[in-house]
Amino acid sequence: MTQEVNAKVLIDIPLFAAWEKLKDISVAHNYVPGIVKTEIVSEQLQGIGASRYVYRNKSSYIQETVEEWQDGTGFLIRLHKGEKPAPPFKNAWFRYALTDSGSGQTELSTTLIYEMPWGAVGDWLGARMANFVQSTIADVAVSMKLYYEREEPTTPTTLKIYKAQYKQ
Repeated sequence: MTQEVNAKVLIDIPLFAAWEKLKDISVAHNYVPGIVKTEIVSEQLQGIGASRYVYRNKSSYIQETVEEWQDGTGFLIRLHKGEKPAPPFKNAWFRYALTDSGSGQTELSTTLIYEMPWGAVGDWLGARMANFVQSTIADVAVSMKLYYEREEPTTPTTLKIYKAQYKQ
């Protein structure tokens, strides 16, 4: 069974400026909590087929490869490690989508789409993970908002302060 978890935030910059930041897939470590390094591993820097490793530490990484690209508004990346899906998933994708909200603001939507292995047991586990995954996806969206508006990497402390201030 496919699970889908989504979070949305309003960013105080216009769509074109948000897209300029989003399309640079080499900077995920500046806004994805827990990622310490991003490395482009394809010749392509953008568009379908562009691929990156995102590292949680010096040696632990997952690969993310762009499968869909909507110029100016977003993209879909597949999470994997080589030819295999990223653990613990059977399949997983992450969608970033931007929408013009008017008045110089942009809505950012972050969505994790995933399938668990192990049949009914995996479906049960996936459903139990939904709250944790929702919290993680919401943190990514808020961290991106902070990075885009402040133009500096979002730290765990910055995220914590923002969440406490706005009761996220």
